Amino acid sequence: MLWKRRNTSPDALAHEEQEVRDACERGRRDERKARKRHPLMMTLTFAAALVGGLVLAPAVMEGSFARSGGIVDHGLALATNRAQPVVMDAVRDLKAKTFRQTES
Repeated sequence: MLWKRRNTSPDALAHEEQEVRDACERGRRDERKARKRHPLMMTLTFAAALVGGLVLAPAVMEGSFARSGGIVDHGLALATNRAQPVVMDAVRDLKAKTFRQTES
C-alpha cells in the first residue's frame, strides 16, 4: 500500500486524543511563559492610558484641543503651586531626621 493504515481501535484513538491534549497544554504553557507581562510595566501602561483619557475628555467637552490644553495647563500649574511647598517641607524634614541619625 502507498499509505499507512491508522490503528482505529478505541484505545489507540483515546491515546492519540490524550497526546493531542497534552501537546496543546504544553503549547499554552510555553506561550504564557513567552508572553509574561511585568506587573509594574502594565500598571504604568494603564496609568498612561488613564492620563491620556483624562486629557482627551476636556477636548471633547470644550470642542477644541487648544482650549482643553489651556485648562490642563492651568490645572497642572495649580497642582504644582500647591504641591511644591509640601514637597519642600517633606525634604527638609527628611534631611533633619537623617542629620540627627548620623550625629547619634
